[in-house]
Amino acid sequence: MDMVLLTALGVGGATVFGAVIGFLFRNISHKFSDIVLAFAAGVMLAAAVLGLILPSVEYGGESGLIITVAGIFTGAFCLNLIDKAVPHLHKLVGADLEEHSGNANLNKILLFVTAIAIHNLPEGIAAGVSFGSDNTAEALIIAGGIALQNIPEGMVIIGPMLAAGISPKRTFLCAMATGLVEVVGTLLGYFAVTVASAVLPFALAFAGGTMLYVISDEMIPETHAHGSQRGATYALLVGFCVMLISDVLLG
Repeated sequence: MDMVLLTALGVGGATVFGAVIGFLFRNISHKFSDIVLAFAAGVMLAAAVLGLILPSVEYGGESGLIITVAGIFTGAFCLNLIDKAVPHLHKLVGADLEEHSGNANLNKILLFVTAIAIHNLPEGIAAGVSFGSDNTAEALIIAGGIALQNIPEGMVIIGPMLAAGISPKRTFLCAMATGLVEVVGTLLGYFAVTVASAVLPFALAFAGGTMLYVISDEMIPETHAHGSQRGATYALLVGFCVMLISDVLLG
């Protein structure tokens, strides 16, 4: 339990760490943040397949494939519903926020922060559910990939909020709040599979589906939006291979 709590704090704290970077270096290039995000996407892609989806098939027994496919689509569908209600990064951090940051629309920026917080919940759940397989090393790598994704998210919160006239203190508290949501999600995911181990195969696949959705619908479009497609592609491949090597060596 101590390991899960520390991991939850680490995953949520990554957003705060990114926010601190955002305060210190407000003009960080998109190329740098895109490379970090693409690397995280590669780690998460491998983690989703190796650490969540394949174990779901294994734990599901004779019905493993059916349970896993159902879980993947359920996870993706749930995030799709959330995305329709509250669009995420690549749909909110575009020309509208960047071009009008001087007299930024406060409501839109607050919606942007709320969107990050809402989308962080299922990501946190994915980190918590991964501990249900009792493979601590793999669960930590999955959480590490999610934490890596949270760093650039924390970075991009800062500039638009400060430009909108929100005080640095409130800006930092908002960043902390988005990270806290992920801490809650991690603990919820862990306790859900601990209390009801029978749902573990479906929960693993559900978490895998949410991660695949995040990678395809949010992370990859964001990393390809600023002209750094080739670097982002190779960063994703490096992240995937790092996770693959870690899984083989630690497995």
